[in-house]
Amino acid sequence: MQEKKEINLEIGARIKAEREKAGLTQERFSELIGLGTKSVSAFERGTVGISFTTLKKICHVLSVSSDSILFGKCGESPNDVSELAARLERLSPEEYAIARDIIFKLLEAFSLQK
Repeated sequence: MQEKKEINLEIGARIKAEREKAGLTQERFSELIGLGTKSVSAFERGTVGISFTTLKKICHVLSVSSDSILFGKCGESPNDVSELAARLERLSPEEYAIARDIIFKLLEAFSLQK
């Protein structure tokens, strides 16, 4: 069994919290960052560390800053448009098409009200 380093435990816990906040399963998250589910499970449990490349992918997929993952700083949260874009990227092509149509119809309805 691998020794768990405190820093890996902290980073892993932050990644898991952000992943769950984003509504992603480990399986879907692993697909989005290009790793296996065993790797995701291992770094979330703190048994392994993550590379800089993996950190960049994680931050992109979760729409969070590297500071929030590495140091727990939450002052740099993304704006609503960035968060919406990140969530849309995680959808399947079919889900994306449905969401896009709904968003455009809402925007059209709002513009008609003015």
